[in-house]
Amino acid sequence: MPRQVDYDERRRQVVEAVCRLADERGLEGVTLRDVAERAGVSMGAVQRCFRTKDEMLVVALTHVSEEFAARVRTADEDSPAAALSRAAHDVALIDTGRRPEAQVWLAFVARAAVTPHLATILKGAYPQAHALLTRLIRAATGAPAARAGREARTLLALADGLTVQTLLGQLDRAEAGRVLDAYVKGLGAE
Repeated sequence: MPRQVDYDERRRQVVEAVCRLADERGLEGVTLRDVAERAGVSMGAVQRCFRTKDEMLVVALTHVSEEFAARVRTADEDSPAAALSRAAHDVALIDTGRRPEAQVWLAFVARAAVTPHLATILKGAYPQAHALLTRLIRAATGAPAARAGREARTLLALADGLTVQTLLGQLDRAEAGRVLDAYVKGLGAE
């Protein structure tokens, strides 16, 4: 009797392999063959899940975005000031264990700059992060909506910059964290 294949599990294995390879080699170093090898499946199994490399990358980027959104949503369980600080650190991807995710994210951002369908996915993630940070800034500081929105944009730009500077070794994680914490504290959130 033929073995039942759990296609959702297979897709998850493949997406995780894509992310690990992108972390190690950048997106250009991700091939269907290497993904199959890393996921421990046949090349045909990868091709049944994804018709093209770009389709595979889109699903991987969506996965990374969903993981980030899920983590940030849990910040709501903290006090407003703690939730804002935690969300800011999650956006910046500078905390322990986030380096691979930050490298993958940055690789996707670079590719999205010249690949419209990847850019669309990234463009969809920023308004969600902006809305969340705006809400958290308002809750933590009592700032009016317009000011909170401006501060959220600034915080997103700061987080992106800190991610890049940390990955390039311009700042270590601790220093980047201090910069981020000082900005959040300057908002009057503590």
